[in-house]
Amino acid sequence: MSFSIQSIYTWYRETLRNPKYRWWIILGTLAYLVSPIDIAPDFLPVVGQIDDVAIAVLLISEVSQMAIDYFKSRQTQTASASEPTDTYSEGTPRTVDVEASSVQ
Repeated sequence: MSFSIQSIYTWYRETLRNPKYRWWIILGTLAYLVSPIDIAPDFLPVVGQIDDVAIAVLLISEVSQMAIDYFKSRQTQTASASEPTDTYSEGTPRTVDVEASSVQ
């Protein structure tokens, strides 16, 4: 079994986007960040903080991307719900197709 950084990143992302496991992954990541047990111990001057920073950046970027996607979907739902269906409103272009026939 081959482990790579890309496969771990993909697993983390896909699991975080799964609503069933989302909060478990977030809580596990936060527990890892505050835990003294790390992949690279924190008492090492630079190396100890690199894994914590990398995981924090990954968590923040994924959660912020999910929030952006959520707010965009809410905005499109609100816009489609407030759009009138029968009447013409200002700023809403409407197209009417007409078949023409010549009268002689």
